[in-house]
Amino acid sequence: MQGPTPLRDNVPTPSRPLLGMTILVVEDSRYASEAMRLMCVRSGARIRRADCLASARRHLQVYRPTVMIVDVGLPDGSGLELIEEMNRLTPRVDVLLATSGDEGSEQASLSAGADGFLAKPVRKIATFQAEVLRHVAPDRRPAGPRLVDSTDVTPDAVAYRDDMAAIAETLCHAADDQTVGYVAQFLRGVARAAKDDVLLDAVDVVQAECDSGGVSVAGLARLTGLVNDRVGARMSI
Repeated sequence: MQGPTPLRDNVPTPSRPLLGMTILVVEDSRYASEAMRLMCVRSGARIRRADCLASARRHLQVYRPTVMIVDVGLPDGSGLELIEEMNRLTPRVDVLLATSGDEGSEQASLSAGADGFLAKPVRKIATFQAEVLRHVAPDRRPAGPRLVDSTDVTPDAVAYRDDMAAIAETLCHAADDQTVGYVAQFLRGVARAAKDDVLLDAVDVVQAECDSGGVSVAGLARLTGLVNDRVGARMSI
């Protein structure tokens, strides 16, 4: 008598709908990356991380992920460049998603070739799973009804301090308009995800000054001071 067919351990299930997938997250924020890691673990996917364009390209020389999630704002260029490159490749990755805290980036991302867009902050596992599954082939989706996980992920505060330390280092070495613009967009996404309204207000002031033609010494000093405070503080996020 023939026994039961053994279950494959990489077939998606209703509770782990992304089993069998490898997701490359191209993201410079440790806090945002940790949120993605938690969502991947809960969903059954394997995650790989690159923190810049150069690192992502090195990853892609070694393996081809199932899914790529690319942050639009990266320290060594625009994530739109990478999305355009990946969209032209044959064979193409199954799912190519963009992510950003700037809602105006969605249309630019889709025009560059992204299949979809994840607006930061991405907190809900259900939102993350739904956007990935919306673009995969039917045979990669779990059979039957999917369990909707409405949980919010909460990354460790250590990842937040790591982000603050990296930006403090950046501000120590350069304060030109391009660097300040990158710092502002980076901090806006991280502060919004961590619900750090004090830092977010300071970022908005600096961004408004940038848009008006130049950042004041006082505005940049306040922002730098808040970042340094968070590097040394034991924060509860």
